[in-house]
Amino acid sequence: MEKIEQTGVILEALGVPLAGLTERRKERMAKAFLAVAGLTPTMQWNEIQDNDTPRQMLSREIIAFVNAHWGEKIADSSYDDIRRKDLVLPVEALLILKSAKNPHANTNDGTRGFAINPQAAAVIRTFGTAQWDAAVADFLQGRTTLAQELAQTRNLARVAVQIDNDVSLTFSSGKHNELQKQIIENFLAIFGHGAEVLYVGDTENKNLFCNQAALKQLQFFELAHDKLPDVIAYAASKNWLFLIEAVTTANPITELRRRTLLQLANHCTADLIFITAFPDRTTYRKFAKDIAWETEVWIADAPEHMIHFNGSKFLGPHR
Repeated sequence: MEKIEQTGVILEALGVPLAGLTERRKERMAKAFLAVAGLTPTMQWNEIQDNDTPRQMLSREIIAFVNAHWGEKIADSSYDDIRRKDLVLPVEALLILKSAKNPHANTNDGTRGFAINPQAAAVIRTFGTAQWDAAVADFLQGRTTLAQELAQTRNLARVAVQIDNDVSLTFSSGKHNELQKQIIENFLAIFGHGAEVLYVGDTENKNLFCNQAALKQLQFFELAHDKLPDVIAYAASKNWLFLIEAVTTANPITELRRRTLLQLANHCTADLIFITAFPDRTTYRKFAKDIAWETEVWIADAPEHMIHFNGSKFLGPHR
C-alpha cells in the first residue's frame, strides 16, 4: 500500500483537497490516478506516463488496469464512477486532462479519455528525490490550487475575545471541549463583535467559567438550570447574547430547545443569537434536519463561514 499512500501525498501537495474524504474514497482516487499514469506496484515514480507519452485511458480501460494491478474487482458497468467520483478532484485540479483522447467530446462521451497533465507528470517524476520540494514549489507558483479555491477562506478581521479578569481557561481533553475552545478562539473572534465570554462549561466542570454578575445584569435565567448552553457570550456593541451549543454527538438547537431557551430567557434585556457549532460537515449532516429555524450554524473546519436558518432575512445575492 506504500504507493497508494504516496499518491495521496503527491495529490495533496499539488493542490487536491483530501480533507473530509473517507479512506476508501482516497484509495479509489489513488488507484484510478495510478492507472491513468500507467504505474503498477513495482514501478517507480519516474516511470509515470502522460499525455505526451502518449498515454490516454478510457474509463473502462482504467477499471481493467485497476482490477489487474491494484487488487480491485470493480464492475465494468461502474465506468461512470471513474469520472464522477474517482477522478473528479484530480481533473478539477488540472493534474489530469479529462478530454485527452477526444478534446471536443461532450461530458458524457465515453471516448474522451484521461491523461496525466505533462506539467504535473514532470513534477511527480521527482517524488522521493532531492528535487521534489523545489519542483512542487515551481509548479504551484502563481497558481491557485483547487484546495485553496474550495476552502474559500475569507480575509475577515478578528477581534480579541474578552474573558473577565484575564482568566486563562484550561479544558479537559475531549472532542467536545476542543470544539468549545474553537468557538471561543475562532467563532467569537470572527463573528462576535468583540464579545465577552460570560459562561463556558466543561465536560468535567460544568461551571468552568461564569460571570454571574454580568449575566444577572442582563436578567438572564438562573445558571443552575440544566438547560444552560455550552458557551454564552455578550457583544455589548450589538446588545447580542450568543447562546452556543457545541455539538459532537448530541443536543443541537432544535425547535424545542430554542423554545425552551426563549421561555427561560424571556426577561433578558439582550437580543438572543442561537448558534449550533459542529466540528465538521460530517457531524453537521447528521443533525441538519433537526436544526431550528431562526438559528445559526457554525462549522469549525470552515470557520470564516456560517449557515443561516433564517428564511428570507438573508435572501439575495452574496457579493
